[in-house]
Amino acid sequence: MMLNKISFVGAGSMAESIIAGIIHERHLHAEQIHVTNKDNKERLERLQERYQVQCTTDRKESITDADVIILSMKPHDLTSAVEAIKQYITPNQVVVSVLAGISIEQISSIVGENIPIIRAMPNTSSSIGYSATAIARGKGVTEEQLNDIISLFGTIGTTTIIQEKDMHTVTGLSGSGPAYIYYLAEAMEEAAVKSGLDKDVANELIMQTIIGAGEMLKRSGESAEVLRKKITSPNGTTQAGLETLEQYNFQNAIKDCVKSARERSIELGENKKR
Repeated sequence: MMLNKISFVGAGSMAESIIAGIIHERHLHAEQIHVTNKDNKERLERLQERYQVQCTTDRKESITDADVIILSMKPHDLTSAVEAIKQYITPNQVVVSVLAGISIEQISSIVGENIPIIRAMPNTSSSIGYSATAIARGKGVTEEQLNDIISLFGTIGTTTIIQEKDMHTVTGLSGSGPAYIYYLAEAMEEAAVKSGLDKDVANELIMQTIIGAGEMLKRSGESAEVLRKKITSPNGTTQAGLETLEQYNFQNAIKDCVKSARERSIELGENKKR
């Protein structure tokens, strides 16, 4: 099915990232994308000015006749936001949630058992077409609806179908993952500048290094471990650097980082149940 209209409920950074990606990839025209939120008219005006999408606080206007409704508000605003729009949602529409920690069952209990629901976990790299999006399918979602959502999120990066039980881990891994990489880049930049390297030169080298490493992982067909070992000469500079990371338990820190984000995702869902 060709999507004619999608509606975002919530106008935060994740919604904007997805919108920017869709517009950039020309999957939909700006007039086919509608955005509504609770009461932040200034935010809606900014999105409309920046992307020429259709923005309104009139929920009925935004939701009616939409093929896809994307829930992109803060998780704690879910109940109030959905209660305000559910009278306009029909079973032939598909609801897509990009909310961390909130299960399909929880959403279904608010929006209605007869509404097809999909969970998606993109990341903010969607704004430039490089998101890694995981998708979990709820009951009642047709193959056509699922394929529409895969195609939609496929315009902003890669898509992977997963079991919903794995969504908390995905949230901690690829959902929050870009921030971990940026944090690493911050530290590398600071080290370079403190050693006397020009900041702009450092940034250029860091960016290309991260891009190159990602492309090697993608194209080489070899594991991260194998690639690491290939460039680590005995008693060389890389080994010296890695030994320092080992002294600071770098790998354990990363593992605990993903674990903490996963646990927070679980907490968000549990708090929503209360």
